[in-house]
Amino acid sequence: MKKPSNFKKILDAFEEEWGFEKNFPEDLVFEEPLDNLVLTILSQNTNDINRDKAFKILREQYPTWEETALASESDIAQRIKIAGLGNTKASYIKQALNTVKDKFGEYSIKELKKWDPKDVREFLVSLPGVGVKTAGIVMVFDLGMPSFPVDTHVARISRRLGWAEEKTTPEKIQLYLEATLPEERFAGAHLNFLKQGRTICSARNPKCGECTVKKWCKFGKSLDV
Repeated sequence: MKKPSNFKKILDAFEEEWGFEKNFPEDLVFEEPLDNLVLTILSQNTNDINRDKAFKILREQYPTWEETALASESDIAQRIKIAGLGNTKASYIKQALNTVKDKFGEYSIKELKKWDPKDVREFLVSLPGVGVKTAGIVMVFDLGMPSFPVDTHVARISRRLGWAEEKTTPEKIQLYLEATLPEERFAGAHLNFLKQGRTICSARNPKCGECTVKKWCKFGKSLDV
């Protein structure tokens, strides 16, 4: 598969701008990967602030995942309602916890660190409410495995750069980036893309005049025509 055009220059420019490869925020890494799995389920269709509030409330009410698993879905939904889709997410969380307990004999997925990455991804996406992106987040941040999660920001930037067609799904973009970009840069580069998408390359009114990669960007150059 052909590498994305100017990928190294673009990754370097984002790193120069945001620096998450060199200064990776260690607080994003959970000692227990199951924590981040639940957090990421809560993050769906909401913002980081409400996600974090829901997670905090959930852990305060149920300090262990065993207690969470024993709680009713309605009780869990009530605790996490600030994150939206409470009933759906409560069901996902309960099912995921029960599956993990059945598989590993405990409420922990640390054992996945010993698995082959392909098997890890297959297992994670088999859990209810866990897609390729959610699995990728847990893999790259908590399990130390190669993955380049593609959220709306990464997908938008990839399309605007011309690395993906407009209708290419996030899942296909993720597989493409993982197959072509350097694995050792995945975690930090992913965060650099997020920061770029949130501050410069926004969905509406992107600040192309402030973008350090505009000269390589298909979308940015089209504005000069």
